[in-house]
Amino acid sequence: MDMSKPLAYRMMPKTLDEYVGQEQLLGKDKILYRTIKADRLSSIILWGPPGCGKTSLAKVISNTTKSKFYKINAVTSGVSDIKKIIEETQNLLLNPTGKCILFIDEIHRFNKLQQDALLPFVENGTVILIGATTENPYFEVNKALISRSMVCKLEPLSMDDVFKVLKNALEREDGLKNFNVKIEDSTLRKIAETANGDVRNALNGLEVAVLTTKMDANGAINITDEIAKSCVQNRKVIFDKNGDSHYNNISAFIKSMRGSDPDATIFYLARAINGGEDPMFLARRIVIAASEDVGMANPNALVVANSAMQAVNMVGMPEARIILAEAAVYVATSKKSNASYLAINKALEDVNTKETGEIPMHIRNAPVQDMQNFGYSNGYKYPHDYPGHVVEQQYLPDEMVGTRYYLPDENCTQ
Repeated sequence: MDMSKPLAYRMMPKTLDEYVGQEQLLGKDKILYRTIKADRLSSIILWGPPGCGKTSLAKVISNTTKSKFYKINAVTSGVSDIKKIIEETQNLLLNPTGKCILFIDEIHRFNKLQQDALLPFVENGTVILIGATTENPYFEVNKALISRSMVCKLEPLSMDDVFKVLKNALEREDGLKNFNVKIEDSTLRKIAETANGDVRNALNGLEVAVLTTKMDANGAINITDEIAKSCVQNRKVIFDKNGDSHYNNISAFIKSMRGSDPDATIFYLARAINGGEDPMFLARRIVIAASEDVGMANPNALVVANSAMQAVNMVGMPEARIILAEAAVYVATSKKSNASYLAINKALEDVNTKETGEIPMHIRNAPVQDMQNFGYSNGYKYPHDYPGHVVEQQYLPDEMVGTRYYLPDENCTQ
């Protein structure tokens, strides 16, 4: 092993038995484990956050399979690279099997033309595709490729899994064993916890700590909590404001407000802010929740949310976080009613699908006196002229008389 390579590279597993984590896919009774072991792999898409083991799994497959294995990166490769691989694969002098395994890292960065170039060869079995992506493949990868592949969702590694990898790195000859590192398990666990499931980040942090700490008089490198904290990046939040996690997080934020859980609301708001979400986008979501989910149970929620949106626009970050938090908590803790939301949806459905008739003549507008000769506004009863400022008269068209849209529940103020 070239010890000049980064620790994270040196610790990549070579066999399935060395692979740590993803038991839901690689447990010994799971289909992916069995197909890799038997070298009977079909095309797969590996989907998961950074540092969860997608590339490591591809490396394990490359060491296990008897098929020709190619690896390209979608950022630096194009159709010409694919054509070259296909030509080599179909040359029976170079490759008697006539097929290969092609690993494409960051496959979501391939455009439609590049993905289409792969399709016929995946379909006829010339290429067994292994695509790795941090983005939702159902949004980013050609549907035809998806239909011919098994999508495998990789999860962030647990803290225990990351801790296990760090321990292995300290004990292996190709890791840090020769550095005589002294570190408490509690410190190692803090590094694992900070990595938030990204084992590459954890290994990089540990390596930096070891390489930048001087030996003591006994030739040992002592890694303390303080050293580890200074060398490991701040806890990584799996959030991409342009990716799948953006939609998942904002969905959780909205549903927490709707579900009247202020703590979960604040948590998902913090994740969004930490991930660089546009504060005005968040403010607009709070305004929508105030109307859609609080509605007539507390009409003042819309006033608060709208004022918060204006204040966020004027103040900006970082102080806008306080305004967003106040408005979000107000909406979350308010009583809820979606009566208005249901009412407008039902009315829109009727307008779009039914013969709803004509507006009654007595409530039509008559800006010109002569229009009254045709019946416009004739017979209209002005409600303020009657006791209680209410008067019985027909407002709906004849065809819609008796239809009810607004059905207030027990939370509605009126």
